[in-house]
Amino acid sequence: MRLKPISNESEYDYWLNWVDEAFDKQIKPGTIEGDKLSVVLLLIKDYEDKNYSIPSADPIEVIKLKMEEKGLKNKDLTQILGLDKSYISAILNRKKPLTLTIAKQLHKQLGVSAEALLV
Repeated sequence: MRLKPISNESEYDYWLNWVDEAFDKQIKPGTIEGDKLSVVLLLIKDYEDKNYSIPSADPIEVIKLKMEEKGLKNKDLTQILGLDKSYISAILNRKKPLTLTIAKQLHKQLGVSAEALLV
């Protein structure tokens, strides 16, 4: 198949299979085939960006995941954010809104992605 922008699912499937085979052959960067692989990967990414939307992450779930990663409990957030435990619980149970001020603190103190919090 000639190299051109991917316009449908059958072309997309073809190039995905081609990439799998290229990886199996361990094509080296900087070679003609390596350059072709780089271009095909860009074409695949472009097609996926246009045709497969990725839903935004839920901000509360992102916070909970970050807490789990860092081994934090609700009471730990009370010290970090300066809020009482019941207010933290209300936010995590979606009974109180996640304010911009709290989102900024979570971003600065825990490293939670600002983009994920502002969805």
